[in-house]
Amino acid sequence: MGDGGKRGLLSIGVFLIIVVVSILLYSPAQIIRDWTLILPSILTLSGCWITVLAGMRASSPQKYERGAFSTLSWGVLLAALGGAWFLYGFGFGWIYSLIVVLLALAVLAIATALKRK
Repeated sequence: MGDGGKRGLLSIGVFLIIVVVSILLYSPAQIIRDWTLILPSILTLSGCWITVLAGMRASSPQKYERGAFSTLSWGVLLAALGGAWFLYGFGFGWIYSLIVVLLALAVLAIATALKRK
């Protein structure tokens, strides 16, 4: 099994742990009081994992693989969308959710501008 296969298996394991953690946040401690907030927490934690994968790709790039910056961008967007949904679910209002998404887009725009040579 190549390096990509190991990362795929690692990602499956991490995703299952993310699902378990999200369900546990809802169940015993009642930190998340609404079961519909399980999906936003899964999205947010998955976005964080994709960002970690971007760091792993940057340290050992493969020839025919998506670039680390592209992976980082998707991770940041996924985490921002999940976080915005999570904030909205806790009653912060849509304006705070919009701020989170716009802030993530601004960070990506600045990073893209600084990345270009």
